[in-house]
Amino acid sequence: MPTSALDRLIVRPARKEDVDVLVPFSAAMALETEGRRLDVDRLRRGTRRVFDSTTQGFYVVAELPQELSPVVIGQLLVTYEWSDWRDATFWWIQSVYVHPDWRRRGVYRRMHEYIRQQARSRGDVCGLRLYVEAGNSGAQAAYRQVGLFPSSYRVLEEDFVFPRNIV
Repeated sequence: MPTSALDRLIVRPARKEDVDVLVPFSAAMALETEGRRLDVDRLRRGTRRVFDSTTQGFYVVAELPQELSPVVIGQLLVTYEWSDWRDATFWWIQSVYVHPDWRRRGVYRRMHEYIRQQARSRGDVCGLRLYVEAGNSGAQAAYRQVGLFPSSYRVLEEDFVFPRNIV
């Protein structure tokens, strides 16, 4: 499709019926960025849980209108972190995926702008955060272009599902 197709791009909150797109997008993202093959049943349960509880977070999708039915070409997940220092919540951007055919054309930027506008319009959100694989320079460049920069913090974890292989 010509670039002008992005003029019709709609960014919206995801719905339960989007799960069949969200799951394969998340699986593709994990394989592409971390080399992880996710358990699709576990991923589907986790994705559905977001829609079943307002405390888990929410998904946003980028969708192109089509004659027969719209096509989702991007996604991201927002989860929450309470900050007692700020008496407000950080929104963590996670599970970012844009279909390869639509990358480097502004799809993530549009989703980020949507999330940023939503967050700033509320009184209880103090900022946006995300983490990115250290070697994913393409994603890091895209995130810097929308105003996200490395913080002074490092993420440390103990992962019970994907234990770290120490060499």
